[in-house]
Amino acid sequence: MNKKILLILILLFITTGCTKKDNELNVLNWSSYIPDSIINDFEKETGIKVNYGSYSSNEELLAKISTSKSGTYDLIFPSDYMVELMIKRNLIDKIDKNKIPNIKNLNKNYMNLEYDKNNDYSLPFLLASTVIIKNKAIIKDEINSYNDLLNIHYKDELIMLDDQRIVIGLGLLALGYDMNSTNINELNEAREFILKIKENIKLFDSDSPKNYLISKEVNLGVIWNAEAALVIKNNPNMEVIFPDDGFAISIDNFCIVKNAKNKENAYKFINYILRGDIMAKIISEYPYKNVNKEAEKYLDEEYLQNKAANIPDDIIKKGIFVKNIDEKIKLYDKTWASIK
Repeated sequence: MNKKILLILILLFITTGCTKKDNELNVLNWSSYIPDSIINDFEKETGIKVNYGSYSSNEELLAKISTSKSGTYDLIFPSDYMVELMIKRNLIDKIDKNKIPNIKNLNKNYMNLEYDKNNDYSLPFLLASTVIIKNKAIIKDEINSYNDLLNIHYKDELIMLDDQRIVIGLGLLALGYDMNSTNINELNEAREFILKIKENIKLFDSDSPKNYLISKEVNLGVIWNAEAALVIKNNPNMEVIFPDDGFAISIDNFCIVKNAKNKENAYKFINYILRGDIMAKIISEYPYKNVNKEAEKYLDEEYLQNKAANIPDDIIKKGIFVKNIDEKIKLYDKTWASIK
């Protein structure tokens, strides 16, 4: 082969290889949060290959980001309190809003909140809420409180989120305490409360608890609102309850990881997801509370009329944010270990 042609082929191979490598995006997100069809459409439209991983809790996300090699991940979706913690630990980068024109589509009610007052490091993606859900055709009792879940007749009927801040938090709420308490005596009481409820818990699951409710393996749950909305869609006998004790609300956010290798592609992905039509497609499949005002024009009546999905504003105002408690998280780690 002519040496000149060989050299051209080698250079072409090197250039193509680099281009392919540079044209990637490494995303780490909650499971069941963005449909595969959206990822595929983004890849087709941009030519960017998305490498997509998942996690089941903010604590799992923190562990992955803290221990992974620099540049492993580009874009993540931490909840509010975890955003604050990651800012303090220098794990996420400031966002250049000028590179995200569709930021204009975001509802201002969910911007500039306490955990990132100027949205320097995060932009809201979706709002979630914990709910109690029951199959009213099978469970006839009225349920308004976490205390009602102690009923001995509910043995193996209950599914609970596999999330230490949420589960311990609901124990605190049931006892009349602050959901974010770091008082050791209150945490011990909450642990004992959850251990009593545990006698009725069939399993802990944050990935897809809806499947167990749809199949009627369990008929009672403490799960995220979108999962509840999908259960109701499959079984109209399911009833969603926002307990009188209180309930958690959570805003999950776009954040760019410190030293991300594909930062420009992360901006393209965020801007793509913030399109009203794209956001509406995501919500139609995973019906969390919408925070994108442009998406409103695309949402159908089924979503709008589903109280578990399109949570009324007056109910959202009663929700409680999980807060960053810094190093005192170790108290929750210890408590959770003794529960699980």
